[in-house]
Amino acid sequence: MRSLLTLQLRVIGALVLRETRATFGTSQLGYLWAIVTPALGVAVFVLVFGAAGRRPPFGSSLALFFATGLLTLEFYKKLSTSLMTTFNANKALLTYPCIKETDTLFSRSLLISATYLVIMLVFYGTLVLFQKASPPHHPDQLIVAFFMICLLGTGVGIVNAVMLSIWESWSYVESILTRPLIIISGVFYIPSSLPPAALNVLQWNPVLHLIEWFRTGYYSNYNSTVLNKEYLFLFALLILLIGLIGERLTRKRRAGQ
Repeated sequence: MRSLLTLQLRVIGALVLRETRATFGTSQLGYLWAIVTPALGVAVFVLVFGAAGRRPPFGSSLALFFATGLLTLEFYKKLSTSLMTTFNANKALLTYPCIKETDTLFSRSLLISATYLVIMLVFYGTLVLFQKASPPHHPDQLIVAFFMICLLGTGVGIVNAVMLSIWESWSYVESILTRPLIIISGVFYIPSSLPPAALNVLQWNPVLHLIEWFRTGYYSNYNSTVLNKEYLFLFALLILLIGLIGERLTRKRRAGQ
């Protein structure tokens, strides 16, 4: 068992290195650009809303409020969409007996998660350094919220990968289905302030709970009446299980393609 575990870890480690080179190239600027791009996206929103005289819906920092929403959403979407193309991108590697499809999925998930960990540390650290935000008040909750983003994003990404292997047009359908997420996930507003009729619908969106959990961990007094940690955990676990079962059931189909 120990030798098998060691082999598995070496395989995933090698795949992570390969994914790093394939994604960012051999230049350090490639990885730097991957860190800078999400930060620039948040900066653009802050400048636009700041110029329009928009006040942060919560707290005193518009950049911090938008970042807790946008970076969480982008991290989730990066996992769920990037894992979708994993099977096609690693067909040649799957001819090696020691490499399984799940290895390629988890290695890409690890790389994306590590990248967004650096992005968040740099971005929030910069806000604190320039006194645009205070340090997080509940770091333990932030760590758990980060793990939940990884869990949900990976689960949905595996389901997307399986769906794409069955139906080639799934990527287009998925992009249409997920486009409203930036509106219905509480990125630019406080969900708890919405009317009950709206909350009854939006509370089924697991990404909304991810953002609420992250904000609850960062702010000292963000009292969310929407956040349901048990629902989010069970949903993420269920979607991951569905994805892994789907991958196993459709493995022979992909091998014959």
